[in-house]
Amino acid sequence: MKFSRAAGVLLHPTSLPSDYCIGELGPKAFNFIDFLERSGVSLWQILPLGPTGYGNSPYAALSAFAGNPYLISLEKLKDNGYLTNEDLLSYPGAGHGKDAWTSSELANDQSRVDYNLVTSWKVPLLEKAARSFLESSNKAERKAFDIFCNENSGWLNDFTLFVAIKEHYDAKAEKENAPDSRWNYYWDRKIILKQKKAEAEWIERYKYQIEIKKVLQYFFYSQWISLKQYANSKGISIIGDIPIYVAACSSDLWSNRKMFHVDNDGHQTVVAGVPPDYFSKTGQLWGNPIYKWEAHEADGFSWWTSRIQGMLKMVDIVRIDHFIGLEAYWEVSADAPTAETGEWVKAPGRKMFNTLKAKLGDLPIIAEDLGVLTKDVEALRDDFEFPGMKILQFAFTFKDEGNQDNENMFLPFRYSPNTVVYTGTHDNDTTRGWYNSISNREQDLVRRYLGRSGNDIVWDLIREALSSVSNYAIIPMQDILNLGTEARMNTPSTLGDSNWSWRMSDNDMADFTADRLKGLIDLYGR
Repeated sequence: MKFSRAAGVLLHPTSLPSDYCIGELGPKAFNFIDFLERSGVSLWQILPLGPTGYGNSPYAALSAFAGNPYLISLEKLKDNGYLTNEDLLSYPGAGHGKDAWTSSELANDQSRVDYNLVTSWKVPLLEKAARSFLESSNKAERKAFDIFCNENSGWLNDFTLFVAIKEHYDAKAEKENAPDSRWNYYWDRKIILKQKKAEAEWIERYKYQIEIKKVLQYFFYSQWISLKQYANSKGISIIGDIPIYVAACSSDLWSNRKMFHVDNDGHQTVVAGVPPDYFSKTGQLWGNPIYKWEAHEADGFSWWTSRIQGMLKMVDIVRIDHFIGLEAYWEVSADAPTAETGEWVKAPGRKMFNTLKAKLGDLPIIAEDLGVLTKDVEALRDDFEFPGMKILQFAFTFKDEGNQDNENMFLPFRYSPNTVVYTGTHDNDTTRGWYNSISNREQDLVRRYLGRSGNDIVWDLIREALSSVSNYAIIPMQDILNLGTEARMNTPSTLGDSNWSWRMSDNDMADFTADRLKGLIDLYGR
């Protein structure tokens, strides 16, 4: 599927402004859509929307199908009658309520997501709202909820049960100071293997908690669809994101063992990673489950069909992260200490996309093709007309002998129209942070290539992206705001409070910013 010329902004919903500890799908999310419209932007790119686990990474979700309850708008729940004003005024730092933290710096720091407050303050309120829904919702609301549960039963039942069991065992492991917290090692073997009798017992035991979790998914999906419809009404399409792999700690692995390489005890036998390269002498050991592709193929790729189909109900375009792995992937033994001893294994990406196209029609897919780009990967991408990605921060390099690398595929003069250009991504430093960190020689190359003094280097690079021949140009919100490294979204292979926590403010949606962006978008026909 080919894409027409357009401009977009990259911003994950957790980074939206809100009055609480994390971005939400409430009024300020709608204000952001209005900002995009004023800016002439017609694409909003987000990161995966799944419920996050340890580390808060959206690329390590507890489910490939569920939504992240953290994003649910408390204000909308109040407007619906499931929470009260007093509930919202109990926010730490607000100076209200008997438990308020009147001197809390974290609660008043609107520039970062406070995940501790999300779990300690917001989640209990979400659960309170879900209980209120179950106790007092009217017939129309209950009917809508029942329809949602029925239409999504293929993943919803297993996901909510998985999370209920996980919470039980996590509490047990914490209490007992268990050394191994991997669910498929410390759960009872009968429920690890999802035996019917054990499953029925757990469902009965946690029936009410499971229902609460279903309501939270209903809240999330209702609010997200409302926001998406508003965006579409303003001429804005949403680009979603699918990680190629599911997380090791996910309901997907638990409920679909036959589709992954696991042994008779539910333990992974091989895991995903990347081989040693210039950046890592031992490679990267990701630890994600590896698909048993022969099982997927024999099943007509039904799991992938459901995944893509479900995603396209939530977004308009899908970016597949680590697209390269659908042509060939690095497989490592599960007990290997590093990724050095892995091997390349072919994947049936071509067969899968042919099947998906036959079932779903044209596939509005963007291929995240960064990494080892072989001719086979290029053929897979190009034969299905999936646009690949170009990153301006990767463009300005030198060869070993010290000459400029004019063969660098990220240089704008090497782009083709069926590509998506970015100044940077969520895994890169902000453009200002990147420019400040590179050598004087590299900075000089950037300035000479752009024909600019460097006094406004971030917007010079934004201009370069928007003026390029790439059909799509996507700019991270941090670059539009000309922010430094302090606003970086993620540093790969690290854990810490700074990852996935940056947030914008209401003031960042100023008319001046919108007008400046719109001027360039109009100038370059996007």
